[in-house]
Amino acid sequence: MHALPPHVRNEFMAERQDTDLLRTPLYDQHVAAKARLVDFAGYALPVQYEGIIAEHKWTRQSAGLFDVSHMGPAFVALGSPTGDADQDHHAISTLVEPLVCGDIAGLKPGQVRYTLLLDETGGILDDLMIARPPAGDASGMLYIVVNAATKDADFERIGKALGAAAKLERADDQALIALQGPSAAEVIADLMPQAAQLSFMNHALVSFDGEVIRIARSGYTGEDGFEMLVPASAAGALWDQLAADERVKPVGLGARDSLRLEAGLPLYGHDLDATTSPIEAGLGFAVSKRRREAADFPGAERILRERTEGPERVRIGLHIEGAPAREGAEILDPEGNKIGVVTSGGFSPSLGRAIALGFVPEHMSDPGTALQVLLRGRVQPATVVETPFVPHRYVRNSKTKPQGPAA
Repeated sequence: MHALPPHVRNEFMAERQDTDLLRTPLYDQHVAAKARLVDFAGYALPVQYEGIIAEHKWTRQSAGLFDVSHMGPAFVALGSPTGDADQDHHAISTLVEPLVCGDIAGLKPGQVRYTLLLDETGGILDDLMIARPPAGDASGMLYIVVNAATKDADFERIGKALGAAAKLERADDQALIALQGPSAAEVIADLMPQAAQLSFMNHALVSFDGEVIRIARSGYTGEDGFEMLVPASAAGALWDQLAADERVKPVGLGARDSLRLEAGLPLYGHDLDATTSPIEAGLGFAVSKRRREAADFPGAERILRERTEGPERVRIGLHIEGAPAREGAEILDPEGNKIGVVTSGGFSPSLGRAIALGFVPEHMSDPGTALQVLLRGRVQPATVVETPFVPHRYVRNSKTKPQGPAA
């Protein structure tokens, strides 16, 4: 999902005063905290508060609080639901599945699935989350979150697929708040006990300040954490209450990007685009088994062929000696021949070294392979490593089922 890439972050370190930028429901909180604001995807968003490295390390050791309201939350719902939850879910899934490679019909109540929006050749148009409502929520509805930079095109594509049978309702007027880190569950448990019982990639509805909040155990940092869709009327109060906890500090887009890079998570528009297939990107898991067997998703011929025969190129992780290699840096073989390109790169605060993601031919992708990167005319040694660079710490084993609306 979308964050601020390092090379863009460096270009926008100065505070922006543009009056035409969109403001999230949490804009006043960022100003009060003296955040450094940048123009990102047309929004005035905080790139940092006290410093990117400090915020990154705090998230890894405690809990970071993020405003990700620039993302694209929305709901798709049948125009005439029957009231039979399973029947209605099958009907809405049938409309959405031709666009993606995930098993949406197989979602259980409250379950969230990471999937890919594909074009007819199997190229990735976006990566997104699709969730089935918890038991007791609306019948025949899906909750969707897409990337900020692609949301208009995504919603147009989805809307056309729905036709007259269903409608898409954007939730741009609400706030998306993420709380990430090893202390996140303890913090949430004090405020929303229901939500703390969720397992990874499940969501529930809970009450806060007289409003219903949709909260998922998910995130974009590799840490355990939660993402909350909050009505604007309650967003400031929730942010303030979370930020007042001594275990929590607000974190900007700069650290969000370094965290997701360490976690080996691809960034759409950089590590993923319409020229990239799920297999090349290392996202074959997102092509669900039922969909593979039916070969009924966009670009199935190419994707299934690559899955069997192997793609020509693959996404890899690199440890780089010396200065970080940014997006666009050439990846070289030991003889100095160009074999690929860095798509995301930067300094890893957790590892104290330069790391990068990029694409190379499959035969050069084994961990331990010695390569090089070309940085400002200088060759630097690099080694292929497994990703994630820093282990994920998701909580997957909760036995508690997602719960419906709170009283």
